[in-house]
Amino acid sequence: QVQLVESGGGSVQSGGSLSLSCAASGDIYASSCMGWLRQGPGKEREGVAAIDSSGSTNYADSVKGRFTISRDNAKNMLYLQMNSLKPEDTAVYYCAVDLYCSASWWAPLAYNYWGQGTQVTVSS
Repeated sequence: QVQLVESGGGSVQSGGSLSLSCAASGDIYASSCMGWLRQGPGKEREGVAAIDSSGSTNYADSVKGRFTISRDNAKNMLYLQMNSLKPEDTAVYYCAVDLYCSASWWAPLAYNYWGQGTQVTVSS
């Protein structure tokens, strides 16, 4: 069993910053890939960023240069630093684990386990 618990969501004005954290427990392997995905109002869930066990990262074009994903394997923690937030970043953000490190990191179907989500709201 795997459990993922996100924290750090909230409300912020456009241009502000938020930091999300995800605590993982259970059968998480250090070799697993992890990612952040989001689902905005009326939108499909989409990949935001992903990171593999060596620290290599991928980002959606919409967040490149503004968001930074990181992980602490010793603590089983995943992080997402979000800067220069825009109203279109408003969404529920999910932490997820891809046990097999699929090449399709942006696709929700690549992920095996999910957190409950945390709301991020950016006002203009």
